[in-house]
Amino acid sequence: MKPSSRIFALAALAALWAMPVQAKPLVVGGKNFTEQLLLAEVTTQLLKKKGFEVEKRDGLGSQVLRDAQVNGQVDLYWEYTGTSLVTYNKVKERLSAKDTYDRVKELDAKIGITWLQPSTANNTYALAVRSDDAKTAGIKTLSDLAGAFNAKKPVSIAVDAEFSGRPDGLPGLQSTYGFRVGRANLRSMDSGLTYPALRDGQVDVALVFATDGRIQAFNFRVLGDDKEFFPNYAAVPVVRTEVLKANPALEEALNTLSGKLSDPVLQKLNAKVDVDKTPIEEVARQFLSENGLN
Repeated sequence: MKPSSRIFALAALAALWAMPVQAKPLVVGGKNFTEQLLLAEVTTQLLKKKGFEVEKRDGLGSQVLRDAQVNGQVDLYWEYTGTSLVTYNKVKERLSAKDTYDRVKELDAKIGITWLQPSTANNTYALAVRSDDAKTAGIKTLSDLAGAFNAKKPVSIAVDAEFSGRPDGLPGLQSTYGFRVGRANLRSMDSGLTYPALRDGQVDVALVFATDGRIQAFNFRVLGDDKEFFPNYAAVPVVRTEVLKANPALEEALNTLSGKLSDPVLQKLNAKVDVDKTPIEEVARQFLSENGLN
């Protein structure tokens, strides 16, 4: 064999070694709100471009998705550090963003889940009001909101069903700030409906996610979390450890994607879907192309 032919053959062989070898498709999961649907689609498109066979299962509730990963039904998805810390691992102490990541990485490693590189995006829970609403003009912080409820003022609030029962949701919020939302003042609805409900004046306060593009588009004002109740919710790719070991190329691909995500980036992407009504698949394709990931 000529040297040039030998070099070509070795290069071809190396390329084959670099290609993913799968016994079955990778299952990419996602929760049931816009950002998660977007992240699942972006991840699916990216991994397919990398040569992986991928199946997407999104639109799931948080606990359902977590259980599916623990049980081996979902291989990877984007989780939030605060959710794993408080909801799944029942950690009650307040931790910094870094310590939150380090703790959940350590705890989840024990059950076969690997946390990869965290993004800088912090999709924390928040409560918002309309910026031009005189009724809530004096409510600047969550302590102010607690005061309004304790004074029996007729303030209505929209939340989703999950927030109503999570320890890092309404129960913990009420305990930390010392108030109770009366049943007559609470409106439970799908997470995507809290935004138009607030915009259209159906409620006075609404649950929002910090990286949601509708906060700015709808002219909302986020209430200050003056007692720092909500933990950090950095978006991070989480992968079943055995799957990562079998597919080591996943780490570089997902870490590269994670490095592209920030609060402004996700706000922009979410707004394209929720405000501009651009299909999620198209938004994902544009994002990958603009960031050289295609």
